Amino acid sequence: MKLLLIGCGAVGLSVASALFAAGEAPDLVARGETRKALETNGITRTGALGEAFVPPERLRLYDEIRQTPGGYDAVLVTVKTTASAAVAARLAAHPALLAPEGRIVLLQNGFGTERPFLPGFEKERFVQATISIGFCRPAPSVSEVTVFSAPIRLGSLYGGDAGIRPLAQTIAAGGIPCLAEAEIGKSVWAKMLYNCTLNALGAVLGANYGMLADSPDAVALMKQLIGETFAVMQVLGFSTYWPDAAAYERAFFEKILPPTRAHRPSTLQDVEARRKTEIDTLNGAVAEYGEAHGVDVPCSRMLASLIRAKESMYPAG
Repeated sequence: MKLLLIGCGAVGLSVASALFAAGEAPDLVARGETRKALETNGITRTGALGEAFVPPERLRLYDEIRQTPGGYDAVLVTVKTTASAAVAARLAAHPALLAPEGRIVLLQNGFGTERPFLPGFEKERFVQATISIGFCRPAPSVSEVTVFSAPIRLGSLYGGDAGIRPLAQTIAAGGIPCLAEAEIGKSVWAKMLYNCTLNALGAVLGANYGMLADSPDAVALMKQLIGETFAVMQVLGFSTYWPDAAAYERAFFEKILPPTRAHRPSTLQDVEARRKTEIDTLNGAVAEYGEAHGVDVPCSRMLASLIRAKESMYPAG
């Protein structure tokens, strides 16, 4: 396969290391200090899924998407959704980027991640992903797998699976468990339910997941968030692995949340670092779609507004 990976952060470096380990040689878009580190040190993956190393001489690095040769079978986008609009504009400006059957694989959090890219590409081009693996980047060329919960799942919300299964099998062969999912919507909304119940609330309260579970008031808010997210999922025509919000709520508090009590929300980490968060594809998406379809979503709307208010108070620059 001819592959391009855009976004050499924690997720991107681990996925790239798996592709190289499986015998592929993806082109990489990297800039600044990240590119310098990769040119000097190559890629190192450590942590829960074992060790991997890609020497620097094996890497083909580009500063800009427009510099790449194009004709890719798959373009893997691993940037945070906050950078999607900029990446989408650059992809659209390079019409020869994809091969005739090429796909854009969005390894990102949330629902509606394809929206910034839709003006430039047909919706059938997109592959969505759910990632239940924890990654961090302790150094610019190093990705550490901090926790493994379930394989990465790849699939299309818009029909067709051309190229998805071979790509998933390749990533898995390189040491990162990955599956092709025929009904990716179920997996996307399972992850949305989890993230939208915990991430923004934990960020606003400065709490890890266990602290939220121990607070009766936070539990009441989480139950409301589950109800709102489930209602929006259903009005959009999707389903997940639980038949109704009550069934998910029981599973969430009894089985899903307890193993992750010590986890600190990624949204909280972004707020503390004064980085823009991914709220627009999480609670913000629930609020937007809910309001557009007449679903009452007051808790999702308030949390999204509070996170955006925090972002607006970051120092300029």
